[in-house]
Amino acid sequence: MLGGALQVAGLLLGGIGMVGTFAVTGMPQWRVSAFIENNIIMFETIWEGLWMHCIRQANIRMQCKVYDSVLALSSDLQASRGLMCAGSVLSFLAFMVAIIGMKCTRCAQSSWQAKGYIILTAGLLFILSGAVELIPVCWVANTIIRDFYNPVVNVAQKRELGEALYLGWVAAFCLVAAGAIFCCFCRCCERTRSHGYSAPTPAPIHSQRLHRETESSYSKSQYV
Repeated sequence: MLGGALQVAGLLLGGIGMVGTFAVTGMPQWRVSAFIENNIIMFETIWEGLWMHCIRQANIRMQCKVYDSVLALSSDLQASRGLMCAGSVLSFLAFMVAIIGMKCTRCAQSSWQAKGYIILTAGLLFILSGAVELIPVCWVANTIIRDFYNPVVNVAQKRELGEALYLGWVAAFCLVAAGAIFCCFCRCCERTRSHGYSAPTPAPIHSQRLHRETESSYSKSQYV
């Protein structure tokens, strides 16, 4: 009962992390324009994402344009494209493997040991996808904070942390938590099987002799 609840919780966290990873990859709110010093044009907000940049004017309309070339992006956004795509693929693969290996799933000619290995694989994939997602999110956040406090950078070019970065941290935490749950469940199942199928310990020698003497004396009393 507890094992099934753990699997459902891990699958739920993994699903949330997977959906969050897909959303973060497509959201344009990675870098948001900062309103500081003389840059107080409040009616216009600039969003910069991995695939496009958007200009939102006075909460009325928004215009988005896909980047013309990958080379026009900064190095952190270029690397983030590939890492986020890899994290999305890994999270989806981990989610599908977790569904196959769940306890409630009935597969033909499957054993508990094979399902345990499948669950362990899903847990490791979830942890790997969370780590891969953390790299670009933390990298872009570090670049934004560094440029924000850099006096050399022009005020109009300074950016703030966007909603996509916060969602990326939450999604990565869900993926790592799901992977930890599946790995712990696999470990607990291995311990349960080892205790349940342990070989019986042989009886001591003196107890075996006592048992034989009792049987022999009982058989003699019957013949007498």
